[in-house]
Formats: sequence, C-alpha cells, structure tokens
Amino acid sequence: MAGNVNHDYHILEPDIWPFIGSMSALAFTSGMILWLNPDVFGNSGWVVMGLGLAGLLATFFMWFKNVVVEAERGDHTPVVQLHMRYGMILFIASEVMFFVGWFWSFFDFALFPEPLVVTAAGTAEQVTENLFLTDTSATGASLVPEGMEVLDAFSLPLLNTLILLCSGTTVTWAHHSLIHGDREGLKQGLWATIALGVLFSAIQAYEYSIAPFNFGQNTYSSAFYMATGFHGFHVLIGTIFLGVCLYRTYIGHFTSRQHFGFEAAAWYWHFVDVVWLFLFIAIYIWGGWGAPVH
Repeated sequence: MAGNVNHDYHILEPDIWPFIGSMSALAFTSGMILWLNPDVFGNSGWVVMGLGLAGLLATFFMWFKNVVVEAERGDHTPVVQLHMRYGMILFIASEVMFFVGWFWSFFDFALFPEPLVVTAAGTAEQVTENLFLTDTSATGASLVPEGMEVLDAFSLPLLNTLILLCSGTTVTWAHHSLIHGDREGLKQGLWATIALGVLFSAIQAYEYSIAPFNFGQNTYSSAFYMATGFHGFHVLIGTIFLGVCLYRTYIGHFTSRQHFGFEAAAWYWHFVDVVWLFLFIAIYIWGGWGAPVH
C-alpha cells in the first residue's frame, strides 16, 4: 500500500542525461570561445565544440525519448500535461524575446543611423560606411551605402510568406483531424506541413545564393542574415519536430485526449509563422523601401 500512487503528479526517476546535457552545453560554449580565438588556443576549439555538440544531440534524443515513453505508459496525467503546456508557453516566450533582440538591433540601426559630417573639402561623408537603407533627412544620414541593391520583397520573400501561411493551415488541419479521431487526415496534414517547410527552406537557401550582398558587408546585411538565418534555423527545427510527430503517428501514438507532443509542435510552428510575418514586413518591405532592387 505504501507504494501506491495517490496523487496526479509524475515523480521522475533518477537520470544521467540532465548532467550529460549540462556538461555538453559547457563544452559546446567553451569550444566556441576556443574556436573564435585560434591565435591563442590553436585548432582545439573544433574538437571541444564538436564533442559538446555531439553530447547535446545525444541528450536531446535520449531525453525526449524518455518523455515519449512516459507519455505512452500513462505518466502524463491531465495535471502533468497542464504543467507541460505552461513550460512550452514559457519556452516560446523566451524565443519571442530572442527575436525581439534582432528586431531591436535592426530598428536601432535604421532609426538612429550615424550622422553625416562635412569634411575640410566641403563634402559630406558618413562617419561609418556600414549603414542601412532609406534616407533619413531628419538626421542627415543615409541608411544604405550608395548603389547597394536589396532583394525584391514581392518576389521570393512573398512566395515564402504564402508557403508558411499555407503550412499554418495544414498543421491546423492535422490538429483538427487528431482531435476528431481522423488518423488519415492527421497524416496528410503533417505530410503537407513538412513538405511546405522543406520547400520554404529550399527557397530561403536559393535566395541567399543570389543575394546581392554578403554577411558582414554592412549593418543591414548583417542584421538581415542574422534575423532571417535564425528564423530559417527555427523552421528547420520545427520541420524535424513535425517529422517526429509524423513517425509517432505511424506507430500509433497520440489520442484525441492525450497528444501534447503534437500540440507543442503545432504551437512552435505557428510561432515560426508569426515571426516570419514580422520579418517580411519589417526587413523586406519597410527595410528595403526606396532602395534599388536586385
């Protein structure tokens, strides 16, 4: 009788993976520091960073595998699922603040550019040449280096916007099918969403290959690649997330009443959609307004 469970909470068994994950994170970040200072530490950074990354990937796989096992044996009671939802909400909130940082830097560069100064020869020169896009007469500064071209917002970026919006509807279709017990609709919706995610990534990679500017060329190009690049990375992670859900669907996981793994993936995918809308409006349309189009 002493061993009977008389509460709705799940007490975790002792596990080595949190420790391995924390040590791997330490190795990965330390390896990055070593890699960024090759003149001091040589080539050891690659080795340390690689070991840390391998440990992190192993931790992700094994820890998530344990969570799936717990879900399938009934440990995720309604109370546990509620708290997992709280955790996912906090995770997405932290991701929102991550992208707020990139938007903050973009608008800081755009709205507060370096001023122009008049030289002894009577010509106006920019204090720093690595600046942004349209002209700001209020500060007397130019936001983009003269002659720099930007990507056409209403070409590939608009196409990718439509693709992500469509993927939001297909993942909602899959969720609706799951709730109503339609396993085939769930599979079809997931396949369609994954295909659209892969298509988005392929078009993004092609767009980078034909972009008229390089990373680090100026503050606009740096902000552009960091913001859109990290978003592309999140699309890749979300696609993998949905791929795992598709695999679990085929082996019989998820029910209409218990499917937090799929629900978390759907929330994450909708977050990726919304972030892209802000990126499209702020960086592609507003950021490139008035500049010559490539």
